[in-house]
Amino acid sequence: MPEKPRTTPERTPPPPPPPEERHLLAVDLGLRTGLAVYGPDGRLKSYRSKHFASNSELRRGVGGIVSECPPLAWIWLEGGGDLAVIWEKQARYRGISYHQLQADEWRRGLMLPRQQRSGDIAKREADGMARRVIEWSGAPRPKGRLKHDAAEAILVGLHGALKVALLDRLPRL
Repeated sequence: MPEKPRTTPERTPPPPPPPEERHLLAVDLGLRTGLAVYGPDGRLKSYRSKHFASNSELRRGVGGIVSECPPLAWIWLEGGGDLAVIWEKQARYRGISYHQLQADEWRRGLMLPRQQRSGDIAKREADGMARRVIEWSGAPRPKGRLKHDAAEAILVGLHGALKVALLDRLPRL
């Protein structure tokens, strides 16, 4: 009698956290990855930069990053390619809503056209705007230089917080 093929049972993702516990994780994707967490009140709670030596190290590290976060309802990621798929799979596995976008999308919503004339200008503007978000949120100030990937993750998260209605309008920065 032939052996039946093994099937992996479908995993049912956990239900989303209650609204008062829902957090948003923003990711500026790359081997140097920017991370920012926004709370249920729409304010920045934490941010950092994480350097991965290789794609395989990033692949191994994503689950740990997500596990260390408070209860997540959303992951907003800037970037694409194979590295984005790693985050998307992790979100799907955990039942977290996943949104992927490119820099020009969040910049259009947060910056004036003159602030986006070139990539260099936009990165410089992102740094200043991210610092104002840190101040507005009451998040800890950076101990040193704010890395551009962390600054961009902060702004991806601000854009996401507006889109998922953690914030009803852009704060005065």
